[in-house]
Amino acid sequence: MNCFGGLSRSLALGFSLGLVLYGAVARADTLDDVHRRGYLVCGVNTGLAGFGLPDDRGTWRGFDIDYCRAVAATIFDDPDKVKFIPLSGKDRFTALQSGEVDMLSRNTTWTQSREAGQGLLFAGINYFDGQGFLVRKSLGLDSAMKLNGASICAQQGTTTELNLADYFRAHGLKAETVVFSTSDEAIKAYDSGRCDAYTTDGSALYPQRLKLTSPDDHVVLADTISKEPFGPVVRQGDDRWFNLVKWTHFALLDAEELGATSQNLAAMRQSDNPEIRRLLGVEGDYGAGLGLTPDWAARILKAVGNYGEIFERNLGAGSPLKIPRGRNALWREGGLHYAPPVR
Repeated sequence: MNCFGGLSRSLALGFSLGLVLYGAVARADTLDDVHRRGYLVCGVNTGLAGFGLPDDRGTWRGFDIDYCRAVAATIFDDPDKVKFIPLSGKDRFTALQSGEVDMLSRNTTWTQSREAGQGLLFAGINYFDGQGFLVRKSLGLDSAMKLNGASICAQQGTTTELNLADYFRAHGLKAETVVFSTSDEAIKAYDSGRCDAYTTDGSALYPQRLKLTSPDDHVVLADTISKEPFGPVVRQGDDRWFNLVKWTHFALLDAEELGATSQNLAAMRQSDNPEIRRLLGVEGDYGAGLGLTPDWAARILKAVGNYGEIFERNLGAGSPLKIPRGRNALWREGGLHYAPPVR
């Protein structure tokens, strides 16, 4: 009995040690890795106007790009210390899980299976979206309910396929879903006449429509058939990195709510408002727990501005897309965005 008892204790000790070693691997510190490397590696869309697309000089620009630049600014005080890796919808999670990228910042929907089933964490919602449809005006359609029997082009490996199946099944309709590896392939197939309709997130329908041979011959239906909450994504097992990315997002929202912008940063540092002083690092050291300097949020503002500035120049009135803020306005303005305070 004593022999087997000793063996049991040895096995238990070995098992416990294995768990400790596994936990040490799982808690790999991404921030330290980024510091050693000297730049952030950010997974982005292969090309979506307003969200992430290289300009004529090859410089990446867009809403999601500015989130990557904001994270780089918190770490290095330099928004240009980012390497952008274009990833398709099918490859994005594998690239993050394998460590090829430090974070994802591309139109990616937060779902239970992606977070709980794939070892990922969404660091908040930075864009509230919903799936819609693009059709030819010549069809005379005014509702997605009239797409019964239609062929519909969509991108593979996205929630788009699942939402489409759910919507048609729930309404007793039938459709032929034609999937493609990339969004560009899907919109080109629709443009060529391969499908009667094209479906994706509403925010992407407008830039994709501009790629068509005759954009004015097509219309976005009013229907929204799903909830598509987008946000930056990181791997599970590294709480400090998760918090850093999450609070970068929150700082962008808090700054807009408090009226702090890239243009008035110097004046805001002289403010008597304690909330502003904490956010900008004038009082307290709220960057320490994130592994950052006290002025981490001020670095963000200096680099990319607040959330409203990022939205307006990439997606809103200051952009070719001119997408209304709508649900993406701050909570005080009838929108859904709300961030915890820095204190």
